[in-house]
Parts: sequence; C-alpha cells; structure tokens
Amino acid sequence: QVQLVESGGGLVQAGGSLRLSCAASGVILSVNTVGWYRQAPGKQRELVADIFNSGNTNYADSVKGRFTISRDNAKNTVHLQMNSLKPEDTGVYYCKYTNWLAREYWGLGTQVTVSS
Repeated sequence: QVQLVESGGGLVQAGGSLRLSCAASGVILSVNTVGWYRQAPGKQRELVADIFNSGNTNYADSVKGRFTISRDNAKNTVHLQMNSLKPEDTGVYYCKYTNWLAREYWGLGTQVTVSS
C-alpha cells in the first residue's frame, strides 16, 4: 500500500524559509516522478515543482529561484526547500507520486502560512 506523508509546514513571516518533506512507504520515490503541489483557499491546486527519475527538476515560474526540490534516496524522501517566502505562497502543500501506469498517489498535505 502506497502512503505519502508530508511534514514541515507551519507559520512563517514573509522572507522566511521552510523545508517540507514527503516521506513514502510502499513505493520507491526515485523510480518515478514526484511533485509538490499547493492549493490556496478558493483556488485550484497547482504544480509547484517536480523531480523526475532522472533527477531533472521542473519549477513553476512563481517559485523559480526561491524553491528547490530534492530527493534523499536513502530515506525515500523528497524535500522542498522554500526560501524568500511570500504571502502568496500560503496554502496546503501536497506531495504526489505518479507510477509507470500514470496512477497518482497523494499525501494529505501540510499547511504553509506566510504572514506579511
């Protein structure tokens, strides 16, 4: 059974940093694509960043230069380092794993709140 658990969210002032983690069981994250998504109140869920099995990464324009996605294969965990946070980064952050059959697995999310 695949399970993804996000952690590391919290309340931070604008300009601050947070590091999110997505820990997995029942699947090896390095085999396929893992993405971080976020959903702000009243808005659709959007892609923030993803990392492919090759190690290549992709970022939304709004977070380029501020966020870094990385993978710790030994711990089967994907991180999202978020620096220079802005109030518009506020939302629930979700981790998603997509397997070879394009089946998606989601975590329950972690809340990030950036105060101005």
